[in-house]
Amino acid sequence: MSEALFRVGNAAGFSGDRVDAPGPVVDTLIARGGPAALFFEVLGERTVALAQLEKRRNPARGYEPMLERLLEPILAKCARHGIPIVGNFGAANPPGAARLIAALALRLGVPGLRIAYVEGDDIRGRIDLGQHEVYEADASLDLQTGEMVSANAYLTAQPMVEALGKGAQVVVTGRTGDPSLALAPLIHHFGWSAEDWARLAAGALAGHLLECGAQVTGGYFYDPGFKDVPDPANIGFPIAEVSADGRLTITKADGTGGVVNAQTVKEQLLYEIHDPANYITPDVALDLTGVTVRERGKDRVEVAGVRGKPAPERLKVTACFEGGWLGEGEVSVAGPNCLARARMAAQVLHERLRLRRLDVRARVDLIGVASVHDSDDGALWRSYQGPEPSEVRVRLAASGLREDDVDQAAREVLALLCCGPAGNGGARWRTTQRIRTQSYLVPRSAVEHRVTVGTAKEIA
Repeated sequence: MSEALFRVGNAAGFSGDRVDAPGPVVDTLIARGGPAALFFEVLGERTVALAQLEKRRNPARGYEPMLERLLEPILAKCARHGIPIVGNFGAANPPGAARLIAALALRLGVPGLRIAYVEGDDIRGRIDLGQHEVYEADASLDLQTGEMVSANAYLTAQPMVEALGKGAQVVVTGRTGDPSLALAPLIHHFGWSAEDWARLAAGALAGHLLECGAQVTGGYFYDPGFKDVPDPANIGFPIAEVSADGRLTITKADGTGGVVNAQTVKEQLLYEIHDPANYITPDVALDLTGVTVRERGKDRVEVAGVRGKPAPERLKVTACFEGGWLGEGEVSVAGPNCLARARMAAQVLHERLRLRRLDVRARVDLIGVASVHDSDDGALWRSYQGPEPSEVRVRLAASGLREDDVDQAAREVLALLCCGPAGNGGARWRTTQRIRTQSYLVPRSAVEHRVTVGTAKEIA
């Protein structure tokens, strides 16, 4: 019979998250005892597309770039203490990620480590997305004629459950439902039915609260003097304690900064929620309208009252298309009269783009005066009447379909170093490929998964 309490720890909330975050979570899971699992959530809407572009350049790549740094400190420790690791760090290349983990396990002296990788989320060439409904939020997007880079379905927790059932100690997947990463080890441990909507809802809610890492422990919460968080430089990542009947408590790694309280949990609870009565995941639809949040001690919050409804009939597929290029250039203008000089620099940049007839859409921001809330025509910085700043950062952004036009536009900022205005410096520029996304709804029957399991020695 399964033990009454299972702990799930989160060790990453996005690609590029802190590589020192997993250690304290693993140490806490070990110290508190009992069955536990660790998961990494590193894929955003565009991350898979960027990984596909990387895989084009190097077929051996296309997985989470920080994978080895994330796992090296904790891989052998988790294996010794029976803590399975689940992660969507496979991105565009789950087999490649599995091979890297296998090589790492061999180097760390764990040749028998059982590694699984899940394939099947990449449906490019297997389905005509033009024959399927566009997800409502994306119906008005103009994708122009860009080539498709990726098309990935959000897999359910079941392939990961299958892998854990085959003895996998590390499960690598690509695109999957974010909450599914936490739900899978719970289903495996407690033996929950795939139609036990009440318990699946509790497990998916645990995943939803943990999936963004330190957001629920105060990371995106603190606002000095209004919402204070202790030791944010050492913020701890979250842990969910879940019972067999679906009771849920959110806490965090021991000996770390940050905070778990009713406010942090409520903020994360509402994160990316379109309809609180019908929050859809691949495994279950959640009704959050009756959820209660209660503090049960220091850094311990009980979450109850979630209701579950049957899983959606269709799965979400996010497709990414080439969207041209983005060029950015910046230069600082400092000292007396810097605002007037920055305004002149902005006017010069606009005029230079007109003179060169570059086929780009461009805007100039004066960071420190007006940028985030300004429009493309710079209405706010043009009309600014406030105090004279001590320095201004002039930023040019240009987008277009031709890389060379965009790159030449961004380089115009560099010319300001010798073509004025006075007192400027610290110029930089870069040009990057843009990705456009659009999501579709497809029948579950159109998406098939495959699970491969082997030891590190076999997979390497």
